[in-house]
Parts: sequence; C-alpha cells; structure tokens
Amino acid sequence: MRWDSRQLEALAAVITEGTFEAAAHALHVTPSAVSQRVRALENAAGSVLVRRTRPVAPTEPGRTLLRLARQVELLGAEASRALGPGAGDAGGGDAADRRPVTIPLAVNADSLATWVVPALARVEGVCFDLYREDQDRTVDLLPAGVVMAAITSQREPVQGCTSVPLGVTRYRPAAARSVIERWFPDGATVDALGRAPMLVFNRADDLQDAWLRERAAAAGAQVPDPPRHHVPSTSEYVDAIRRGLGWGMWGPLPGPGGRFALLDGGPDDAPSDPGGVLLLDDDAVVDVPIYLQQWKLRSDVLDRVSDALVAEAARVLPQR
Repeated sequence: MRWDSRQLEALAAVITEGTFEAAAHALHVTPSAVSQRVRALENAAGSVLVRRTRPVAPTEPGRTLLRLARQVELLGAEASRALGPGAGDAGGGDAADRRPVTIPLAVNADSLATWVVPALARVEGVCFDLYREDQDRTVDLLPAGVVMAAITSQREPVQGCTSVPLGVTRYRPAAARSVIERWFPDGATVDALGRAPMLVFNRADDLQDAWLRERAAAAGAQVPDPPRHHVPSTSEYVDAIRRGLGWGMWGPLPGPGGRFALLDGGPDDAPSDPGGVLLLDDDAVVDVPIYLQQWKLRSDVLDRVSDALVAEAARVLPQR
C-alpha cells in the first residue's frame, strides 16, 4: 500500500500538537483540511488512528503510522538537503531558508538540566522536540512513534531500536547542615530516616526509597516511610535541599572531567561552607546506568544527534 505523505504529515501534526486546530496552525492549512487528511488516512488504513480527546491520543494503528510519518519527514528532509537548493520546494528558494528537520527526543529531567542541552547545541541545522519523562519511562515513547531517540535507564533495546551506554547518573544522599543537626544527631539511622522529611522528585522517583530499602535490609529493620516533599524540577529540587526542606539524593554528580554549575556548592564544598550541604553517609553512592536508544534508521541527522549525546556523556558523566 502507498501512503500519502500529506496525510501522514497531518497525522503527525495532530498527535504532536494535541488538537486539530493546533495542527492546522502548524501546517498553515484549515482545521477542515487536517480533518479530511486524517480521515482519508483512516479510510486507507481501515482503522481509527486517533481518539478525538483533548489532547488527541493515537490508537495502536495510529502509533504505527506515526512512526512511519516521522521516518518519512526525516528522510524527506535529508533528501532535499542532499539534492540542493529548490529540491522538494515547489516555489524554489534557497536551501538556507528551508525549515530544519525536527528530531523528537525523550529525556529524563536530570539529564536535561545538566548535560543534554550543551550536547544538542553542537548539532547545527536541527530543531528538537524534547519530551521530559522519568528515566524508566522515556523508552515507552519509542515504539509509540512519539520520539526517535530516548535517554533511558533500560539497557535492552526495544524492538526496532539500538542501545548505546552513556555512563551513569550518580547520586549521594545529602542534606543541609541544619537538617542534619536537627534530624540526624546520631547519624543516618533507619529510625531517623523514618522521621526526617524526605525530598522526592515525583511519584515515579524511587531513588530515595531504594536507598532506604537497602539501609533497612542491612540493619535488619522495617523499611521506613518518612514524610515527603514532591519537587518535580531538578533546579528547585537541589534548591530545596540547600534550603533545608529535607534530605534527598544530591545529583546527578559529574564525572572527573565534567562540572555541573547546577550543583556548585554541594557536598564536596561543605567543609568550607558552614551553611552548606553535607552527605548523610560518606560511603553511600547510588549509580543509575543510562543508555541512548534510537530507531534503527539510516539517517545522517539522527546519527549526528546521537554522536553529540554520546560524546558529551563520555566527557561529563561518570563511566562504569
């Protein structure tokens, strides 16, 4: 079966933008034209492709064709660049005036806040559509066709993708001096950890609880369930630790060759800073391996993006 490129483009725009009206604005056509194209594509597929909710959501067949639409868009843009000025443009025009190809990428919050943007800034001629998700969930957006690449904690490649190790995101349990003096006068005991307020990024964040489980198992004690703050922003999370809202995993920490300005003034600087952030346990380190998974697609653009991410990760992240 031959698929109509304009219909695929309309499907991708509707799912990306969330509504038919927003898709029409992005494509510079009327909402009626977008609706007609999607309906024609559904007739060709013999299936409903999007649920008409707000925002719209792709059905299973819709995810399959969304993936195809992304591939067609990427490869078409690369072909136009290779053919030179005027290619793929009925009105002619200079190649420099063409819109750059957009790469949708799923990224976890800590990587986005520390090292991903410097990597992407080195890739010219590309726009990025970044989806922020928990590192355990970013990979789910790949088979759905929503993104072409994902930074994830999952090592095994999902179907149709490759997986490359990037390094580890490293964390250490820490708190402001005032928190340690108030809640941990006798050290980070299981009992104290059960009473002291704990900082959690969001309800999918298991870093703190995983360390608590290990701590409790080593002490032969019941796993504590401390009061907790939810702070779903990396910079504000770090600031909340500094300001003494509670204890949490300080990080991600850079490798030997890297430095994250976000974390300046952290545990390593605490001895010279009376009001600084101190470690709860001098020996505790929590390493979360992360990987770059991307579609198996012969694409110069996608390769340049992945090369930039891998190179920056090797420069700044701790390596196993």
